[in-house]
Amino acid sequence: MKFVVSSATLLNHLQAISRVINSKNTLPILDCFLLDLKGNMLSLTAADSETRLETVVEVNSAEGEGSLAINAKNLLDPLRELPDQPLTFDINDETLEVFIYYHNGKYNFVGLKGDEYPEPKELKDSFITLNIDAETLFSGINRTLFATADDELRPVMNGIYFDITVDDVTFVASDGHKLVRVTTTATKGEGRSSFILPKKPANLLKSLLPKETGTVEIRFDENNAYIAMSDYKMVCRFVEGRYPNYNSVIPQNNPNTFTLDRLALLNALKRVAVFSNPASSLVKLQFSEDKIVVSAQDIDFLTAAEEMIPCSYDGNVMNIGFKAAFLIDILNNIPSSDVRMELSDPSRAGLVLPVEKEENEDMLTLLMPMMLND
Repeated sequence: MKFVVSSATLLNHLQAISRVINSKNTLPILDCFLLDLKGNMLSLTAADSETRLETVVEVNSAEGEGSLAINAKNLLDPLRELPDQPLTFDINDETLEVFIYYHNGKYNFVGLKGDEYPEPKELKDSFITLNIDAETLFSGINRTLFATADDELRPVMNGIYFDITVDDVTFVASDGHKLVRVTTTATKGEGRSSFILPKKPANLLKSLLPKETGTVEIRFDENNAYIAMSDYKMVCRFVEGRYPNYNSVIPQNNPNTFTLDRLALLNALKRVAVFSNPASSLVKLQFSEDKIVVSAQDIDFLTAAEEMIPCSYDGNVMNIGFKAAFLIDILNNIPSSDVRMELSDPSRAGLVLPVEKEENEDMLTLLMPMMLND
């Protein structure tokens, strides 16, 4: 088996799929890339026990066909140091010895049999297909991923919940303290269905989708999904379990509302939070008719900070506490210059909503308050 390929093209594709490979694998062959040559198309695959990512590179001067597994470090590390140039791969089909020649040198090592590489799980015949625009899918994942949990006891919270109906698709993520719900009417399902996309494939899609154009096809059954993009194909296993009823925790009647500049509140929180107690990261928001006062203190070290921001407030004078890091996260991920906060009382969750909405998109974020001592 022999072929010539551009080092820059090969590196670009290998780096994209290499994020799938775990630092510690139970199967040694999962430390490898799978190379499969058919004609002048070279298929590259990386996998762990639950996620598989595949891409295709066009090669020149191809001789023979076949597959083999090559240790990821042996391929990637030297490629990162090479300037762009043609690489000639010469592989002995019997001994699996790999020679890679470049313009002023060569290196060689031994690969593993390609047929030992794990095959992806087949979908059941009852699979469902969802066609979604790459930009819409990226937006849904990008807006919600930050709110997913790292909870070993409740694994269903460690992913993004896709709630699909005949009218829209809703992306939901929550860690029990904050919740994000993004509903898009740009995509519709064939019927009512849902799945929980784990954090790892969601992160992979977040890095791949900005380069994609057109439609992404997601075929899925109860356990697995096949996600087909123009340059990449992903197979991933879902988080098993029932996602909580997210709509039931969203408070409906919130008489106290205010609108203010998102960046003004975000920057004030970043400054004031420096002086909060590191253990709690508690900041206090005091609302009155035309202003909001953001304050924090650390009694142990006798530090305190306070900042006033003008805003339009409709409601009662009220004090409420939030974890600064969570509120900063939410404000960082809202795509609007102004935000509206809706509150009922200091013990119930507050809603943070974008004032300017994206086309065909409805975004809602929720944050649980913290107890204030005063």
